[in-house]
Amino acid sequence: MKKIISVILLLTVTIAWAQNKTIIRCGKFVDVKKGTILNNINIVIVGDRIESVTDKKVTVGKNDTFLDLSTKTVMPGLIDMHVHLEHETNPKQYLEEFTLNEADIAYRSVGYAEKTLLTGFTTVRDLGGTNVNISLRRAINADLVKGPRVFTAGKSIASTGGHADPTNGYRSDLMGNPGPESGVANGVDECVKAVRQRYKDGSDLIKITASGGVLSVAKSGENSQFTIEEIRAIVSTANDYGFKVAAHCHGEEAMKRAVIGGVHSIEHGTYMSEEVMQLMKEHGTYLVPTVTAGKAVGQFAKIPNYYPEIVVPKALAIGPKIQNTFERAYKYGVKIAFGTDAGVFAHGDNWREFIYMHEVGMPFMEILKTATLNASDLLGQSENLGAIEKGKLADIIAVDGDPTKDIEVMGKVTFVMKSGKVYKNE
Repeated sequence: MKKIISVILLLTVTIAWAQNKTIIRCGKFVDVKKGTILNNINIVIVGDRIESVTDKKVTVGKNDTFLDLSTKTVMPGLIDMHVHLEHETNPKQYLEEFTLNEADIAYRSVGYAEKTLLTGFTTVRDLGGTNVNISLRRAINADLVKGPRVFTAGKSIASTGGHADPTNGYRSDLMGNPGPESGVANGVDECVKAVRQRYKDGSDLIKITASGGVLSVAKSGENSQFTIEEIRAIVSTANDYGFKVAAHCHGEEAMKRAVIGGVHSIEHGTYMSEEVMQLMKEHGTYLVPTVTAGKAVGQFAKIPNYYPEIVVPKALAIGPKIQNTFERAYKYGVKIAFGTDAGVFAHGDNWREFIYMHEVGMPFMEILKTATLNASDLLGQSENLGAIEKGKLADIIAVDGDPTKDIEVMGKVTFVMKSGKVYKNE
């Protein structure tokens, strides 16, 4: 028996030793933890994970794969913590709710997912749509379609008439009375049930709309839409299932309730006061700014008939404020995780958030940290994502040029690897 075990162990070691490797030679290598750029670094990858990162010479074996990125700047795959992969803004978007089948939405989401991946975002957090994005996540994980690693909230949770009530703006005979199964919850018991339904559906996290929103067909973009007791019930139940909770918030009171209630991130944060910022620092709550979305809705609102009339004043009032809110929160010391709200604008333009964050004084290295280390922390995935180092998943991208000198190069990603597989190499 001992002899058999020894042979098995020997075979196991031999197979592991013989496993082919991928070696990447980097011209410039971004160390996000130290905030520095190193030269002439080699990355060794086995399977889907990084085996080593070294400035020493690495021997390339006969059956190994060698990737020469010696003229590029190499960095970890980017993480966008706020996307909507099921749709993309257009003047007919409100009509499409009645004209598109679930299959139509699914097929379009495949294209949006691939575009997102090829622009350097190897992981995303989808914050609300239908259960199509749960199926999209499964298809990507099964390697049936190309896309970023998806962590999804499935259907976001709202109160009746809230920002994520799916029947807002319908005529009265179509409104009905959607409940927890549809992501609409009123009172503590229904809030608990809504979270459990998301678990049943296969969601990875919970998203609530704690305030009104810009693009919903409802009057207010900032009113509070959950009581603090309801939020606490949602967070407590989410904790039971290992879910984190993201809270869409524009209004100050809604943010106070959400932070005190225990949510993990505030999305948008438009009317954030210094009091809210202090609460967020005390509770360790992240802000996911979505400046790009704010810019986009402000521009689209000026196009006649692009949005319903009830949406236009909200978009004009709220959209332009988000960048300023981000600047104040960043300078106050609130934790920031990168997020764009892609889908509110064209997928693939997520990288523009780098420009808008940089415009108010955030250095590139700090922005990159929000899109890697901070984002992976908020996801609860720090062991797997966020840096190029031994043991982590091999999510690696490269750009031409030096983003510390020209932030625009973040829009010119030339190399994308996710989990050790190359999806783009120009």
